[in-house]
Amino acid sequence: YLSSGINAEYGGVVLAAEKKTKSILYDDTTITKMEMITKHCGMTYSGMGPDFRLLVRKARKIAQQYFMQFDEEIPVSQLVQRVANVMQEYTHSGGVRPFGVSLLVAGFDQETPYLVQCDPSGAYFAWKATAMGKNHVNGKTFLEKRYNADLELEDAVHTAILTLKEGFEGQMTEDNIEIGICTNEGFRKLNRTEVKDYLAALN
Repeated sequence: YLSSGINAEYGGVVLAAEKKTKSILYDDTTITKMEMITKHCGMTYSGMGPDFRLLVRKARKIAQQYFMQFDEEIPVSQLVQRVANVMQEYTHSGGVRPFGVSLLVAGFDQETPYLVQCDPSGAYFAWKATAMGKNHVNGKTFLEKRYNADLELEDAVHTAILTLKEGFEGQMTEDNIEIGICTNEGFRKLNRTEVKDYLAALN
């Protein structure tokens, strides 16, 4: 499913992800597309959920090892590089398959927001705004038209939701999308009420 990210350089980074379940019988409160890695870093994905879960665990372990060694939070660039190294290793090791997942990482380092995409090959790139997953071409085309460097954080949230709408099938509600915001205060996921308010403002 589609995920999008926008780096609003004056406020922080926004992640938005489509969260669809295969059956209406699922308890959708137990399904999450976004995870916090450190206080100032969060991650979402497009692809295979179990692979994402494993990479989240590895990323948290890397972050904690760094903290134990240096007594400070790991810089986003180093965290991404080390997670990408894990993914790259799986492309050439015997008896394993590459990870079936692309990651979008939002982070904040010393007053600087970061948005980084990490691919199954282990390649990673910093973006001003991007979309990945199903219909990502339409999402990126939309962002190329809508993005500008002066975006406020609120506008970035609206733009991220509209990007998801580019490839969304059916009605978009607070139950089937997730939004995360990373500012200098840290990373947090918006609760359902906040998501509902943003959707209402757009309609």
